[in-house]
Amino acid sequence: MKINSVELKQLAVRVSQYPDDKLSEFLLVGRSNVGKSSFINALINRKNYAHTSSTPGKTQTLNFYLINDLFYLVDVPGYGYASVDKQTQQKFGLMIEEYLKTRKELKRVFMLVDFRHKVMEDDVLMYNFLKYYNIPVTIVATKYDKVNMSSRIKCEKQINEAFTLQSDDNIVYFSSITKKGREEIYSLIENNVNTEA
Repeated sequence: MKINSVELKQLAVRVSQYPDDKLSEFLLVGRSNVGKSSFINALINRKNYAHTSSTPGKTQTLNFYLINDLFYLVDVPGYGYASVDKQTQQKFGLMIEEYLKTRKELKRVFMLVDFRHKVMEDDVLMYNFLKYYNIPVTIVATKYDKVNMSSRIKCEKQINEAFTLQSDDNIVYFSSITKKGREEIYSLIENNVNTEA
């Protein structure tokens, strides 16, 4: 896939603000600090288009990135970060749930986990939450390059064991530095883009 154009098209907090052009959408979820901005930048081949922040919990809206005028990457607030107060966390949760319940254009979720660390309970809860809505999920294990060769098998094993993956789900090992896994993500997107929109 060649990325020709990228535009942050819409920031939304409710259904009435979502784009209405019926293009395919791919949702990005993950804990705060898991590397969602780096993942987006690696996919769209731009260095700092999605701003990486030293302050986790910075994203507070649904961010709709229009790619090649063909599909959207939809970035949502990260979960599981203690400095975001409970009321705000609840608001984020309702915002994401409303999107999942109402969005027919959603084709797949890319759920990011940090390859270096043990899968957290929050991640398993999020996966099960997504499956409740019968949405296909790709677990994207980020920061793959940060783990040395001898530890990778162990890390892969614990990720595989943490999730009871359903048949339409998969795991992609990803590095925004080496671009490992990017072609797999591109293939998943290309196979799900509705070209008749």
